[in-house]
Amino acid sequence: MIEALTGLVLTRNGERLLAPCLRSLDFCKEVLVVDSESEDRTRDIARANGARVLVRRWEGPKPQFSFGFEQIATPWAFSLDQDECVSPELRASILALFAQGAPQDISGYYCSRRSFYYDRFLRHSGWYPDRLLRLFQRRSMEVRTSGPHYSFHPLGPTGRLVGDIAHHPYVNLREHVEKMNYYTQVAADELYAQGMQSGVATALAHGLARFAKLYFFKAGFMDGKAGLVLAVHGFFYAFQKYIRVAELGLQNRKQERCG
Repeated sequence: MIEALTGLVLTRNGERLLAPCLRSLDFCKEVLVVDSESEDRTRDIARANGARVLVRRWEGPKPQFSFGFEQIATPWAFSLDQDECVSPELRASILALFAQGAPQDISGYYCSRRSFYYDRFLRHSGWYPDRLLRLFQRRSMEVRTSGPHYSFHPLGPTGRLVGDIAHHPYVNLREHVEKMNYYTQVAADELYAQGMQSGVATALAHGLARFAKLYFFKAGFMDGKAGLVLAVHGFFYAFQKYIRVAELGLQNRKQERCG
């Protein structure tokens, strides 16, 4: 057990994979779960797996993480999503690091994340190695957001850990499409508020560019059927984002005419 380290997991209806997620953090002194008013068994599962559970209404990733960090007493934190697990190799890497005494002049450590999609863990398609800052000193990191997405950014030097986070982001393709529907609307609202103008040609160009990037330039073709399915969904995501910007413009002009 690492006395200087707390595991942090934000949850919302995460019963599907929460138990293995929390068990994979057994090297931490404490595991803190900040739950966003789940309606399933998330909190019961968290408590059964030894986590300290706090409940807070969701106001976005940055306020939620800020709240969580305020509840942590250790100088270091390791953050996991509720659908992620620490691999044995990464666990061993973290234990070895702290056994030597983690350098105080390092803000944090990046690790790779491998995600399961359709029928395999992707090794290309722009989804791997997907390096993320997940082990860090709380006072030497800031949370940045873009729409519904978040990332941790170091305020000083960083290192890299051996081993992966295993990620199972979707139950099935239906869930992927449902999440894209949400994310594309949030992104479109944000772009339109910034003054972005779009149309069918613009949306189509972005969609085709996204497909080409994922399938050809990011070698998605080497991920077999999963790579092709992901690239098609990448087209759909980009097309939907920019066509919804165009739709917002049409709706705004219609309201102006009616007014």
